[in-house]
Amino acid sequence: VQLQASGGGLVQAGGSLRLSCAASRSIFSMGWYRQGPGKQRGLVALVTLGGSTNYADPVKGRFTISRDTAKNTVYLQMDSLKPEDTAVYYCGAGGNRFDVDYWGQGTLVTVSS
Repeated sequence: VQLQASGGGLVQAGGSLRLSCAASRSIFSMGWYRQGPGKQRGLVALVTLGGSTNYADPVKGRFTISRDTAKNTVYLQMDSLKPEDTAVYYCGAGGNRFDVDYWGQGTLVTVSS
């Protein structure tokens, strides 16, 4: 499976950004992960084919993940961005919600204060 991510960029605190990730075929779980400076890569949000979602606690209520199954595409709407959201964001996909079998290229999100 190939994943093509897009979006990201520089935004001021309180602003919004939208990330997109298109997969070359249907896969059970698609999501976004991020790696901030000096930190390990971790889950931001994921969504399954059935529409079930998981969010990391720091983004709950601010980020929304959605999926267009016909286009094999997942979107991450990021609102009320904070400087601590600054990271490289990676699209990931897998056959279950616990494993990431495929990674897309990272996209940098920078939130200025």
